[in-house]
Amino acid sequence: MDQKTAPLFAPPQPLAARLRPRTLAEFVGQQHLVGEGRLLWRALKAGRLFSSMIFWGPPGTGKTTLARVMARTLDCQFFNLSAVMSGVADLRRLVEEAKKEQARGRRTVVLIDEIHRFNKAQQDALLPHVEEGLITLIGATTENPYFEVIGPLLSRARVFIFEPLKEEEIRAILNRALTDREQGLGAVATEVAEEALNYLARMAGGDARRALNALELAVLSTEPGEAGKIRVGLEVARECLPRRELIYDKEGDAHYDTLSAFIKSVRGSDVDAALYWLARLLKAGEDPRLIMRRLFILASEDVGLADPQALVQVAAAAQALTWVGLPEAVYHLAQATMYLALAPKSNSTQAYFKAQATLEEKGVIRVPAPLQDTHRDAKALGHGAGYKYPHDFPGHYVAQDYLPEEVAAEPFYEPGEEGQEKELVARWRACRGKGLPSGPGEPEEEEG
Repeated sequence: MDQKTAPLFAPPQPLAARLRPRTLAEFVGQQHLVGEGRLLWRALKAGRLFSSMIFWGPPGTGKTTLARVMARTLDCQFFNLSAVMSGVADLRRLVEEAKKEQARGRRTVVLIDEIHRFNKAQQDALLPHVEEGLITLIGATTENPYFEVIGPLLSRARVFIFEPLKEEEIRAILNRALTDREQGLGAVATEVAEEALNYLARMAGGDARRALNALELAVLSTEPGEAGKIRVGLEVARECLPRRELIYDKEGDAHYDTLSAFIKSVRGSDVDAALYWLARLLKAGEDPRLIMRRLFILASEDVGLADPQALVQVAAAAQALTWVGLPEAVYHLAQATMYLALAPKSNSTQAYFKAQATLEEKGVIRVPAPLQDTHRDAKALGHGAGYKYPHDFPGHYVAQDYLPEEVAAEPFYEPGEEGQEKELVARWRACRGKGLPSGPGEPEEEEG
């Protein structure tokens, strides 16, 4: 390709870096944080930072950019450290610089990108300087700070949550990139189709950096056509941003949130939603055994006796997963998911926790004599005395107490009214015959 046909000389900095907003007026998105009247907006208008801060959110949502804008607006000395590349020695150097600026009456803002990658010792080293106000810390992280940042540091900072940018916000940023002649692509004769811009905004997944990188790649990789104009269509946009990557970290919030949405959809009997979240989990590379484990739990926790076959179905699907493996075992995961979503629901197995609570409240109580083991000291100590063997009685049932008197006041089990549990409980009550203690909300039976 000769100089006449070369589309554009690539500048030293990527488009996303060149186009970084310098003022709050240029900043796009996060209106819940910087919109008029919001806390950070008020802080900047008042000309002061009230405390150190943690900016938590997905990549490309403006965390670093906003920190720079704040430091520039308030005329602070600004340091940007990367937790991956920096150590305690770097912190010591910037502390010395901060002391010099403090003597001049100027504040120092320290932005630490990926602060969750700082180990405990490095985070501890920040504490005294943050507490005495020598530096104002802004920690940027994509991980949950309540798990990744030490408690003492977290207690001295305020957490601000950044949301993925909306499609219209991404589109506004792309339009600015195409019209800005100094920092963007405005000086290049470029025409980007509307459907291409809409595609980039939609597939960026709320990440402005991802959208700008794709736009720059599309322009730089396209040769000029007639009159030296670069035309970018939908197909080029698709090549430069082939598909939206799922935001998923197997140890992060996306992992737990997606699993939670999956389980809640199955529990809520929404088959379509359950299958959607199952697909999300598998597409993101989640361990299928973990998904099956959660289904095992749900089969007893949320379906239980309303459909006793639920546990059998999941057990069979788990065995099939072991034998078949992915990708074919997706059928078995889907079948187990659909069966549980469609099954009647009961959480009567929660009765166990009522029994556990009673045990913790009352303490360990001696086993009543009729229930004690008779194989050791029945004659000498009376173990098992008074026990009635149910199979010696009609219907293989006889009324007798199986609980100590101290805990026999209220039942633990509250039968569900859905599916087979209702039938099981009715049969159970019928077999017990006259003198049957009433179930929850039922009157005692009278002697005939």
